[in-house]
Amino acid sequence: MLHPIKHFLTITKHRHIVMRLCFKAGIGLQGLKHDLSKYSWCEFRIGMKYYQGDHSPNAREKEIYGYSSAWLHHKGRNKHHFEYWVDHDPEKMTYVPIKMPIRYVKEMFCDRIAATKVYMKKNYNPKGILDYHNRHKDKYVMHSDTEALLVSWINLLIDKGEKAAFKIIKAVKEY
Repeated sequence: MLHPIKHFLTITKHRHIVMRLCFKAGIGLQGLKHDLSKYSWCEFRIGMKYYQGDHSPNAREKEIYGYSSAWLHHKGRNKHHFEYWVDHDPEKMTYVPIKMPIRYVKEMFCDRIAATKVYMKKNYNPKGILDYHNRHKDKYVMHSDTEALLVSWINLLIDKGEKAAFKIIKAVKEY
C-alpha cells in the first residue's frame, strides 16, 4: 500500500526540525536546503512505497533488494551524510573515509537529532542518538576525527541539554 501523505508529512516534519536546529548551530542556509532530494521522484516514490513511520523506508527497500536506490541517490547528493565523504584511494586500492568539514558534521548532528525525535516521538531521549550510533558504528566507514567530533557533540547534548550544546557547537569553526 502506498502512503504518500504520511511519507510527505514525516519527511517534512523531519526537515523542519533540522532547519530549526541548523539555525541554532549557525548554519541556517544549509538547514533551508536540507534533504530537498527526498522530494525528488526517485526518492519520494520509494519512501511512500515502503513507508513504516518508525524508521526509514530505505531500510525496508534494502531488506527486499539488498540495496536502496533511494538511499544511493540521497547519499550522493547530501553532504551531511558521512557516506558522501568516502572516496577511492588508488594507492591503497580501497575506499577510505575523508574528514568531513565542520559545517556538514553540524548538519549531520542536527539530522540525527531530528530523526530520533521524529521516529521516537514522545519517547525521544538524546541517549537514543548515541544508542543508534553505537549499534551501527562497526559498519560505518567514517573518518575517525569526524566520528570523534560527532560522538562528543552527542555526549554534550546528553550531558548539557540542547540549549547549552548548541551554544557551544555554534561557536565551533572549521578544523
